[in-house]
Amino acid sequence: MRQRASVRKHRWSLFLLYTGIALIILLLTAVIVGVTIFFFVRGGVLNYGEADIDARYLLLSIVVGSFVIGSILSVTISKIALRPVNRIINGINRLALGDYSARLSFGKPIGNHPTFRELTKSFNKMAEELDNTQMLRSDFINSFSHEFKTPIVSIAGFAKILRRGNLSDEKKEEYLIAIEEESMRLSQMATNMLNLTRVENQGILTEVKRVDVTEEMRTALLVLEQKWEKKNIEPVIPAEEYYCDANEELIKQVFLNLFDNAIKFSPENAQVEARIANEKSMLRIEILNSGDPIPEENRDKVFNKFYRGDDSHSTEGNGVGLAVVKKIVELHGGTITAGEEDGRTVFTMLIPVNARK
Repeated sequence: MRQRASVRKHRWSLFLLYTGIALIILLLTAVIVGVTIFFFVRGGVLNYGEADIDARYLLLSIVVGSFVIGSILSVTISKIALRPVNRIINGINRLALGDYSARLSFGKPIGNHPTFRELTKSFNKMAEELDNTQMLRSDFINSFSHEFKTPIVSIAGFAKILRRGNLSDEKKEEYLIAIEEESMRLSQMATNMLNLTRVENQGILTEVKRVDVTEEMRTALLVLEQKWEKKNIEPVIPAEEYYCDANEELIKQVFLNLFDNAIKFSPENAQVEARIANEKSMLRIEILNSGDPIPEENRDKVFNKFYRGDDSHSTEGNGVGLAVVKKIVELHGGTITAGEEDGRTVFTMLIPVNARK
């Protein structure tokens, strides 16, 4: 409420500023015309002897003089007053043309006005976000191309070897398993992209029902069984059943992505732990893994589209899974954050228990 009042105050002061400029133009025009006519009368150029002719001449002189002088003053002062507006327009045009390095900066005294300080801050933040998004998009294209190409090359290579024949049954089985794994990897990448597109275009949560959160965790871990067994990871989830109102399919995607992420970044023979607790009207859900903690400055970035903390491609993924998770949690009216606990990475969700109320 105070912020709205402050914004209204700043807008009103800006209105008064430009109104004052207009009044100054009118006042200067009136003063200059008045002084000019005074000297004309004093010098005998205008004569009151013949009232009818001189009155018309005087009126015409005032009108013409006011128009000319007012126009000159308006153009001169408006050009100065509209410099900030032109600067804003030029900045917007640069952004529209893809130059995200554009930044606004106003000199004194206009730059000290609260409205222009707010405008400068908002514009520069927008330009910075656009610049970051563009960089992330470029990184994503390179990353996605690499991630997409690798399994295709592997599948083609194993298929070519199988086609040649003369392989033992053991080798055939090994290559078929590799083809299956790479195919599933491609499928997961495509699924994540489709899910991201779907949830980004979804503004209202639909198909809400009572969901057993603990059971959804079990289902997600069952789907990912091969991954955590391969690394000899021990999954730990609550024995007690917890419930909340949610879209079951979307909540399933949340746990699939979070557990997949936890397994991916955990070392072998580690533990992935899930915790659930009721906090008033919210359900607190935590997923912990034993991987290297996320640096504090990157904890918000991990939920950005296309962001990858590892640029070396040493880990699978394309920076989409956590963006999907965040959007789904927000659709449910909840929040999700990344943090650290006892050297472990922890993702914490807060979701309303009764979303249908």
